[in-house]
Amino acid sequence: MAVPAVRARLHQTHALPPARSPVFHAEMTDLWAAVVTGRPRLGMPAFFPLAAYEQVKAIADPASDWRNRLVAEFRLDVVAAHGLLRRSARHAVLTEVLVPESQASWIDPGVCYNKTGYWHVAGARIGYKVRGRLRSIGIASLISWRGRWYVVHFGAVLRTTAGGVVDQPARGLGVPGPAGGC
Repeated sequence: MAVPAVRARLHQTHALPPARSPVFHAEMTDLWAAVVTGRPRLGMPAFFPLAAYEQVKAIADPASDWRNRLVAEFRLDVVAAHGLLRRSARHAVLTEVLVPESQASWIDPGVCYNKTGYWHVAGARIGYKVRGRLRSIGIASLISWRGRWYVVHFGAVLRTTAGGVVDQPARGLGVPGPAGGC
């Protein structure tokens, strides 16, 4: 299914996003397509939309921050995740996305340089199989917009390197979390 586009003039709601919906599944399928192909553009439907970011952030130029920091880091992280798969990428099949919904928290306006609140959850896990073996990587941070989850930090919230980051790769499904963050 195609991921519905975000309409620019609609405002945030307090709806807690479901982690199991056709739209979320479509977003995560697009994100996975980006990882297995190494083409970050394919994952952009799963990424927090610019129209929403401009409404959320109380900073001087949210559009520039979105493009030059968030999207740039997302691209680096997708390429890093693709590199983790290497030659097995063509055999890697998405099996599930585990979102620790009980750890979701509402981030109030005024916190984390925000002018609008949103739901946040850290440490979701993408499960995939390669030749029958379950593996996983993390999604560092999901935030909500109008009742939908979006990736805002794929590999890491805080960077210790200029390159891409793969969040907690593991054999098996790994462990979701930890909770916290913006």
